[in-house]
Amino acid sequence: MTPQDAFKPLKQPMPLMPLEAPARAPRSKALAAWLALLGGAFGLHRLYLKGWADPWAWLHWPPTLLGLWGLNRMLDLGQDDQLAWALIPMLGLTLSWGALHAILFGLMPDLKWAEREPGAAATTWSPILAAALALFLGGMVLTGTIAYGGQKFFEWQLAPGPAQSTPTPTPTPG
Repeated sequence: MTPQDAFKPLKQPMPLMPLEAPARAPRSKALAAWLALLGGAFGLHRLYLKGWADPWAWLHWPPTLLGLWGLNRMLDLGQDDQLAWALIPMLGLTLSWGALHAILFGLMPDLKWAEREPGAAATTWSPILAAALALFLGGMVLTGTIAYGGQKFFEWQLAPGPAQSTPTPTPTPG
């Protein structure tokens, strides 16, 4: 081979390597259900199932953190803080949303999970226990959130404002 041959074009182009994503291991239904129950408010179940690039997983963080900030404000300033009662239901709703996903994952049939996650193994009682606990805790949190939000809303509606204050009676002479 001469140096001039090195600069001649190839007669056959070299085949390109296919750009395929590496195969990932199938995700566990039990782990997804428990992550949804314990960390669903922060979207940990979505990070586990879809990966770090899932935008919906990262959208769980702002309402959860705002709800935690509202809970902290209520603990510091008391129950009369109007910003706290507006923020705390966000935490309750995100916790309930995580519990709902735990119930959905835990009660999903194994065949449907295998369609979603090819190669997934059959599960035992673990996801069903996660779903039962999620039903119990999620129901309590959602009921408490609705009761707390409704109570604070009606207290705020019935509270006299500066223009609605009751006039003081004037003493009558006599």
